[in-house]
Order: sequence, then C-alpha cells, then structure tokens
Amino acid sequence: MASAEVVEQRIPTREGQYGERVVAVEPGGVEYIALRERHGRAIDLFWTWTSPNLEFATVYVGTLGIILFGGSFWAVVAGIVAGTALGSLTHGILSSWGPRFGVPQMVQGRAGFGYWGNVLPAGLNTFTAAIGWFIVNSVSGAFALMALFGMPFSLFWLAYLIVVAAQVVVAFFGHNLVHAFERYAFVPLAVIFGLATIFILSNSHAVGFNAKAPLAFGGDVGAFMLTTAAAFGYAVGWNPYASDYTRYQRPDVDRRAVGWWAGVGVFLSCVVLEIAGAGLGTVAGTQWGPNDIPTAQMVHAMPGLLFQATLLMIALGAVAANVLNIYSGAMSFLTLGIRLTLHQRRALVAVASGVLGLVIGIAFQANVGPGSKYEDFLLVISYWIAPWLGVVFADYVLRRGDFGDESIFFSRANNGWAGFAAMLVAGVVSIYFFAAQALYTGPVPLAAPQLGDLTFLVGFVLAFVLYVAFHGFRRIATPRSEPVEQVG
Repeated sequence: MASAEVVEQRIPTREGQYGERVVAVEPGGVEYIALRERHGRAIDLFWTWTSPNLEFATVYVGTLGIILFGGSFWAVVAGIVAGTALGSLTHGILSSWGPRFGVPQMVQGRAGFGYWGNVLPAGLNTFTAAIGWFIVNSVSGAFALMALFGMPFSLFWLAYLIVVAAQVVVAFFGHNLVHAFERYAFVPLAVIFGLATIFILSNSHAVGFNAKAPLAFGGDVGAFMLTTAAAFGYAVGWNPYASDYTRYQRPDVDRRAVGWWAGVGVFLSCVVLEIAGAGLGTVAGTQWGPNDIPTAQMVHAMPGLLFQATLLMIALGAVAANVLNIYSGAMSFLTLGIRLTLHQRRALVAVASGVLGLVIGIAFQANVGPGSKYEDFLLVISYWIAPWLGVVFADYVLRRGDFGDESIFFSRANNGWAGFAAMLVAGVVSIYFFAAQALYTGPVPLAAPQLGDLTFLVGFVLAFVLYVAFHGFRRIATPRSEPVEQVG
C-alpha cells in the first residue's frame, strides 16, 4: 500500500478543517480523511456500537423467536447467540479496515464492485438505512413516548416528530457529535435496560416449542434456524456502516483492537437485549394482540417505575440507532456518484433523508409489532447484505488486502462487473431456493422446513465462490497511479 502522504496527493481528500470539534458541522462527503484530521481511540467503538442496540427493535428480535417462530426458550437463545456472533464477527473485521483506508464502508466496496457496479449495494443500503431502519426505530421510539405520556394514537405524528427531530440534529453535525452522543447515552441506556433485562428474565418461563405459533414450522430446529437468520439480519445490518465510524482513526492505531471493540459492542448489546426479548415473549406472549402497541407489553414484566424509565430509554435508544442510520444513509447516497459540490453536502443529505423518513412514517403510520412483517424486513436485509459481504471479502482475499492505493475507490475506470454479477446471481439463486417468507417460500424450506431460512448463508458462500470464479476470467484492474477527479 502507498503511504498516507502519497495517497493524499492522488485522490479526493475531504476539504475543510474539522479536527476533534464536537459541536461543529462535519464538512465534505465521502472523500478520504487526511492524516491531519485523524483522531479517536479503539475503545470509542464500544460505546458507538453498544448504545444504538439498546432499544426496543433489538428486544423485539428475540421476541420473534417465541411469539412468531414458536421456538422453545433455549432454542431461541441459541439462535440469537449464533446469528449475532456471525454478524458481529464480520462487523469487527470491516471496522478494522476504516483506519487503513480512510474512506466510508460503501466507498471501499467500489474495489470489488467497480465505481458504477457499486450502485447496487449502495442503493440498497441507502434505502435500508434512510427508509427501512429509520422508520422502524422512529416508530418504536414514538410509541414509547406515547405510552410514557398516555398520548392517544391521534398524536402519533407529534411523538414521531419529536424523535425524528432529535436524531436529525445529531446526524446533521456529523461524525464527532455522533460518537459523543453515543458515549453519553450509553450510561443511562445500559443501567435502565440492564435492570429491565433482570426483571424480564426473572419473570420469564423456559417454554417449549409452540406448534400453534403463526410461523411455527419445522419444529424447534426450524425455529432455531429462523431465529438465527433474524438475529444475523439485525447484527449484519450494521456491517455496511462499519468503516464510517473508524475511518477517522489513524492508520497506525491497533486495528485488531478497533475490530474487537466494534464487534463486541454489537454482540454484547444485541445478545443481552434479544434474550430479554425472548423472555418478554414468554411473559406477554398470550396477552399480545396483533394490534397492540408492542412497547406497552413490557409492563407485564417489571415494576411501574422501571417500566416508565424503560419507555424513556426506548425513545433515547431509537435516537441513538437512527443517528447512525441517517449518517450512514447519507454516506451511501453520496457513494452513488451523484455530484454535489456543496461544502456541507453530507449534512444536507442527512437532513433530506430525515424529512423523507418523517413524511413516509407519518403518511403510512408504520408499525413495529405482530403482523408488521418486521421479521420479513430482518430476513430481507440478510438476503442482500450476505452476498455483498461475499464479494467484499472475496475481493479482499484475492488482493491480499493490497489495493495499491485508495485511488481505486474513486476511479470511474474501475470495472467491477464481476462483483455486480456475483452479488446479483447469488442473491437471486439463494432467495429463489432457500427463502422462507410469508409471501414466498422456496423449494428447499418447503421440502425440509427444519432447515428454516438459509438464504443468508447460501448467498454469502455463493457470491464468494462466484467472484473467485469470475476472477479467473478477468484480471483485477491495476489501481491508477495518477490523481483522479473529485467525486462524491
């Protein structure tokens, strides 16, 4: 790899002075971060990736395994640990690349997908982050405020507006305020959710398999596999953001420590709250109607005062999660190659995505609960991220981590048809044969329901193998040595 000083002379470098200022709008877009702007510690990633998962959307992942998949308590717990471990492992690896390459995660993807082929994953991530996760988390936060203050459903728009406004403000200022917000939010979130988890689990039951659950098929093994896929979908949903929050750290930082703290932050927070969700499912499962506000079900498992505090933390956790979704959603949008020359282009895109999410959420009165298809959303996320990961890791292995220099991330001449084709073919094939959804179930889960939904695993492996095979038909493009035009 070329030295950082040489790289800065060859590629688009983020303009402006930002440094370690917290209350300052981060300039630029998705360009390389110059050495003079690098700062931060590896342990900072623990707070950054723990706080966003201390929210109700995480709790509900575990609840799915009980009330929808019908799994026994311990089968669901095993699925939670397995799926989260896989998603956290890849998250840690990707996070460790940020200090080395100095660009956002989706920009790094241009190495394997090419400049224009990368529009496929970047476009999917823009939609997933700025629309999908934005609405899921904002709605759960709004419901928490409604339950806390006894607001009628006619005032959903007001609670939703409060949550959205808070998260847009933080994302607007950018990287440094995002890290600071997650750090200070960590303490109250960890304390209250920790107490809530203790009370929930103390009131939970070690239930067995429930064959009458809405999506119970394939027995306990099937429930385990579906829970694994859902937990993986939740954890791996952060993967396309990983380097966005490590690219400011210096290249000489201990990158193993960066990956460790990022991965552990995701793993610990998700496993604890999802297991709490499984416990909540055993407590409130029989009392949970399809039209109930899901956050209100926590009252069945804890004292009233703690329930009120938990509702407040659910709202805070929703903001902590969506701060990252808005920030990284803006990064993905700018990675599409759309030319914006404004100095504050990232900040303005963040505001625009917040406004769009606000309008869509209120217009459709989105919900997160039984019948809301949240489980389908989690599985669909894994359907596209898994083959994307297959291409990214295959490309990294084939190059042995050496991209020449970061000019490959900004060169429009980089032909990435192999990555685009591998991801597309792997996604289509894995979904067709292995998907287990209410709208569509492939021939494999129909024939062997105990396998659950293996789409994410097949998609990853197939994309990896296809990319390696396609590599045999074309030589990886040699990185350009001359400067490239300013883009993104």
